[in-house]
Amino acid sequence: MKTKPNRGKGYTAGNSCITEVVIDNKPTKLLLDPGAFCSCVGKSFLETCAPNFEDQLIPIDGIKLNSASNPMKALGIFETTVIFPHINGNLRITVEFVVIENCSSTHFMLGNDYLIMYGIDLNNNKDIYFTIGDNKSQKFSFLPFKRQITVIRIASVNLELERLKSEQRPAYPASPKSRESLEIHIKELLDLGVTRKVGHNEELEITTPVIVARHNGKSTISGDFRALNTYTVPDRYPIPKIQISLTQICQAVYISTMDALKGFNQNMVTPRAREYLRIIVHCGVYEYLTMPFGIKNAPSHFQRMMNENFPEELSEGCLIIYIDDIIVCSKTWEEHMYRLSRVLTKIQSGNMKISMKKCHFGFKEPKELGHVVCGLSLVIDNNKVAAVLLKPMPQNKK
Repeated sequence: MKTKPNRGKGYTAGNSCITEVVIDNKPTKLLLDPGAFCSCVGKSFLETCAPNFEDQLIPIDGIKLNSASNPMKALGIFETTVIFPHINGNLRITVEFVVIENCSSTHFMLGNDYLIMYGIDLNNNKDIYFTIGDNKSQKFSFLPFKRQITVIRIASVNLELERLKSEQRPAYPASPKSRESLEIHIKELLDLGVTRKVGHNEELEITTPVIVARHNGKSTISGDFRALNTYTVPDRYPIPKIQISLTQICQAVYISTMDALKGFNQNMVTPRAREYLRIIVHCGVYEYLTMPFGIKNAPSHFQRMMNENFPEELSEGCLIIYIDDIIVCSKTWEEHMYRLSRVLTKIQSGNMKISMKKCHFGFKEPKELGHVVCGLSLVIDNNKVAAVLLKPMPQNKK
């Protein structure tokens, strides 16, 4: 249900969704509410669904809740299993609902805590409204970067080959739809300054064909650099272990995560290395000016660059970096703001761009590197294993 601000009101517009679920073997309604800090249920409604809920109530102290500036009294936590019916197999999750005494809602409410944990996004539309004085409503959005991709201020990356072998491979055959996608992506790379068109009189030693990949209706392109990677001298710079990195967040209360925008493309490569990074498509030959995806040593180069940019923060243990993923953690809000300010200042001074869509600031349980992380636990993100969870239970021994 999409809402729009009334005259004289100032609030954002978004989506809400009510779905049918099964709780305590009874069908009921569940509201998916991204505006709720936690999952909750009204006492009067819960009495109709689970008359003996008070026997299962988990005590809760020191919590203050408000709804539209009105204080709400929390009685405790009601833990139960929520079943989402599905034709390919039911999905079961365990939810802790905060029981509210003075709540008139007639359904369970799944808040932002579990929506983030299970990757449920209801805000697919981009119609965000904000009221600015004198009852004048207008759309608003974050200001875009003047240029989406920049080059990080660091020495250019070089590629060392064990032996130089001429590999003038032709472009792969492409359907009309793929050709159209290729032309769009090539133009985008040219506009961003990631590539340049190779002149007809320039000597070509290596040309790499391009692969078009499609996922969820969107297309991406990547050079098939397997032949080049065969002759590339490997860079043995260590990449952190994901599990070890995430366990460093132990006892953290506030966590912020950021992601470098098209990370590898922000690394400039040397003029000699560019000659190895030429891709060929039906509309010509193009040369990468920055590090493309698919290169053997790209992760090692980027990890080294990130570690060299944040040496003090890494040594203090307040920052975790896994290639292009940046995690800032702390125990107090004041400490978190200080550390976050230091990191963002270095990001800005280093001319690095981060992806706003993948940033989460000040969360207690963000999703990062395929896990849901917090100061007390480290669990697999169920959204990453949804195919396994939704798979029907075997009905026979085969």
